[in-house]
This record gives sequence, structure tokens and C-alpha cells, in this order.
Amino acid sequence: MHKSSQIAIALVCVILGMMVSLQLKVQQSVAANPAFQRSEDLARRLKDAEKERDNLQKEVSELRAKMAGMAEGRNVIASLTDALQASQMAAGLVAVEGPGVTVSMDDSRRPSKPGEDPNAYIIHDDDILSVVNELLAAGADAVSINDQRLVANTEIRCVGPTISINGVRVAPPITIKAIGDPQTLEAGLRTRGGIIDNLALWGIEVNVKREQRFEIPAFKGSTKLRYAQPVKKGE
Repeated sequence: MHKSSQIAIALVCVILGMMVSLQLKVQQSVAANPAFQRSEDLARRLKDAEKERDNLQKEVSELRAKMAGMAEGRNVIASLTDALQASQMAAGLVAVEGPGVTVSMDDSRRPSKPGEDPNAYIIHDDDILSVVNELLAAGADAVSINDQRLVANTEIRCVGPTISINGVRVAPPITIKAIGDPQTLEAGLRTRGGIIDNLALWGIEVNVKREQRFEIPAFKGSTKLRYAQPVKKGE
């Protein structure tokens, strides 16, 4: 190997050594720079914040899903509550209010003529039942007789000089309340040749008064069924 080649190689090695030494000094200087350290700290904090953000977004999504489920549950409960209230109203188990008519009935004050049956001049169970049937046929939503709510198993029958309604004895004067369209209910009772005309033949007093709003009480008796059971489908 020529001497000149050896000198060139040595010179290259010296230059490389100087470059490596310079690079190490630059790296040490940058690492020791507060700005560089702050940059690394900010980068680490940013990474932690992004991780926390992702966790919070996940929690928000889970909470929204839970809230949606709760809202759906509330809607179901509200629907069931409305259905239950409607069923209770239809069954007469809650007091109701609204427009309608009040029908007042009293025994006749006309003295019976010779040969006539004096019982024809007093109110009987079938007279009350006829009035109630006319009201129901005219679309009454709820009916009471002397504050006894009419329900599916209500009995209207004579018991001696009194009339039994829901097991409670009542006597004239009789007050029947019916909730519905007042005009339609009254028209149903005043049909020509209807119940009012028939009772008037014997002097039995029947007065119909339209009401803007009044209350009909709830049924107070027992609703327990002794023999009837719901049909089980599929059996």
C-alpha cells in the first residue's frame, strides 16, 4: 500500500471520528435543552389526554345507551299505566268526571183509580233498568244510581218496598247520573213512546237535567270472581 493511500485512509478516519463526536455532542446538547424536554413532556401529556378522551367517549356512548334503554322503559311503563287506568275506568273501579245528564225519578203523586194496581204508580226495578238501558244505548260512558256505580255484576232488583243496587238498598227518589254527550243522552230518553212517555202515563215523575261536568264515584263492592277464569290459549 502506498504511503499516500495510508494518509488518505487516516484522514477519512479522522474526519469520521470528528463527525461522530460532533453528532454525539449535538444530541447531548438537544437532550439537555429545556425546550426539547418540554416538547417531550407535552407530547406525553397529549397522548395521555387523547387516551382519556377515548375513555370518556366510550363512557358517554355507554351512558347514552343506558339512557335510551331507560327512556324506552319509561315509555313502556307509561303505556301500561294508561292501559291500566283505562281498564279501571271501564270496570268502574275509579271515580270519573265529565259532562252528561242527571235523571231524577220519584213515585207518582196521582191517586190510583178504582180497579187499578197501586203498584203501577211507584218506581220498580224494571223502570230503573229501562232508564239505564236507554242511557247505555245512547253511549253513556259511566252510570250511577243513587251514587252506586253501575258495573258488570251490578244487580237492580226489588227487595220489598226498596230496590237493591250493588247490595245496597235504596228508595225513591232515585237519582241516576250518566256521563256522555248530554244532548244525545237526553234525546235517547225522550224518544217518542219511550221510557219517559210510558212512565208519565202513571204519573211517575222523571226529570232530565243536562250537566256540564259532575263526578260519578267508583264502585265500592267486591270485584273478586268466584268461578270465572281467563281462557288459557294453546291448551
